[in-house]
Amino acid sequence: MKRQDIAKAARSSRFPKSIFFGYYGALLLLSGVHIGLLLGMQEAHFHAILIIIVILVYWALVAGGLTLYTRIQVRKTYEIPMLRLAEATAKIADGDFSARVAPVSKHEKLDYLDVMIEDFNKMAEELSSIETLRVDFFSNVSHEIKTPIAVIQNSAEMLRNPGLTAEKQQEYVDTITNSAKRLNTLITNILKLNKLERQTITPHISEFDLCEQLVQSALLFESVWEDKGIEFEADIADERRMITADSELLPLVWNNLLSNAFKFTDKGGTVILREYSENGKAVIGVEDSGCGMDEHTKKHIFDKFYQGDTSHSTEGNGLGLALALRVIQMSGGSIDVESRPGKGTRFIVKLNI
Repeated sequence: MKRQDIAKAARSSRFPKSIFFGYYGALLLLSGVHIGLLLGMQEAHFHAILIIIVILVYWALVAGGLTLYTRIQVRKTYEIPMLRLAEATAKIADGDFSARVAPVSKHEKLDYLDVMIEDFNKMAEELSSIETLRVDFFSNVSHEIKTPIAVIQNSAEMLRNPGLTAEKQQEYVDTITNSAKRLNTLITNILKLNKLERQTITPHISEFDLCEQLVQSALLFESVWEDKGIEFEADIADERRMITADSELLPLVWNNLLSNAFKFTDKGGTVILREYSENGKAVIGVEDSGCGMDEHTKKHIFDKFYQGDTSHSTEGNGLGLALALRVIQMSGGSIDVESRPGKGTRFIVKLNI
């Protein structure tokens, strides 16, 4: 049941009509007892002062009992849940996002306070998740930035050695250049991902030829598949496939998927780029014969900075698929992955035509 439906179905009061009628009936009954006492004492010829004293004591006991019962009910149904909610709120304010409040009523008897507590617990869960992501993000950013900086610093120190050969000097210069490029790519991707997640990048929707864009993206890796001796196959079903989306953002997706396919495919392997239509959608598949992934890796590949195969960690920063996922989500599409260890990987992207 959706949150709006739960809120509508919840009772608007913690003091239902049954309590009102319970009090009403009890007071009528006690009034009858009062009259019975009065008539009985008069029949027994009690002294008037004694009758007054008895009646006063009787109503004092009735008032005290009803007041105590009311106090217990108010504390049980309202005060204790609100105190628990206040304590949990204080913990959240102090940074303890694990705080939760136990539900008060059963699900079929929810009222507005139960809905408020449920919303509070959802809020706390979301805050806890965001805090975990924030800590992990900055921890990973620090690590990813420190690594190329350390390499640059170490290589620069080695260049000070006066006895270096020209070959060694060139090697250290190349190392510094590659590390600087990696650092630049990392920062660029962080900024792009931040803008995409904060939606400060407004998609510029236009109609364009998806097939042409896929071919242009694939050609960027021509030197890669030739150098590694990889067999590349482009299976494009149509000469033209006109779709309406952001033609500048989507290349981020194709470039990342193709880059990963070539990166994780060994020499002599195969990479296939497919495009076809299915159920009114454009389907793009990027398939490789590389090392593949286990179930754990598949569950985390779209997480920021996650790199399942650490042997290729120096060739990326773990942000490519996170960027691709966000772009696809902004484009109203979907992405799935099929993979098995040693059997290669296939990414399937579906976009509205």
